[in-house]
Amino acid sequence: MSATPAPLLPEDEPERLRSLRANEVLPTLIEPVFEEFVALTAQVFSLPISLIAVVEEDDVYYPANHGMPGNDQQPRVEALCSTAVQQSRAVVYHDLLLETAALTPEAVRAAEGNELRFYAGALLRLPNQPPLGTLCIIDRQPRTLSEAEQQLLEQLAALVSQAIAVRVTCLGQPTLGVEQWETVRAQLQEELRELTALVRYLFTRHGVQVPVPAELLTQVSRRLSDIKMLLDEHRCA
Repeated sequence: MSATPAPLLPEDEPERLRSLRANEVLPTLIEPVFEEFVALTAQVFSLPISLIAVVEEDDVYYPANHGMPGNDQQPRVEALCSTAVQQSRAVVYHDLLLETAALTPEAVRAAEGNELRFYAGALLRLPNQPPLGTLCIIDRQPRTLSEAEQQLLEQLAALVSQAIAVRVTCLGQPTLGVEQWETVRAQLQEELRELTALVRYLFTRHGVQVPVPAELLTQVSRRLSDIKMLLDEHRCA
């Protein structure tokens, strides 16, 4: 029996856990390419922390982690990502000290203990499957998040989800699947590194602004669309 309180569990929890385990999502996310995703995400929003969170039965795991070394997992009842999965939608907490009503007491204490003030998480999910976790951004001070910024976070989360799906499909093939995935992975990592370098250059040139200027978000979104095309070409079907 799960130790997680019932109010934190979505209605499709059994199906969600079956999908998570059948597709071996946690082993998939240990690949370095997903570290590239969180590094890019932190860079885009000029925030110190970005994580990929996988919400398991009683714990939340962070297989890709930028900015919180040693934070590999925590009880689900303490994790901010749990609320996104429970509600099956993206969530934003602009100031965690003021927006405690939607959180468990354990999550409030954990956020205070880690000195976290801002959190935004967009859902990760495989096609036609329940949410498996989130791509999230975190700050140690309150922060606004514009509608355009939230849309970009969800675009990034959709790309992470697509990369997971491509890997799962490739490695499920009896022949040539591993080779196909290695080709995709190498190209994807190169694209992510180039985009991270571009964002770093743009912030160096124009300075860090909050919210992130629309012009920069548009440039990033266009490059992300190119990365989506790359993944579309390598469905490994």
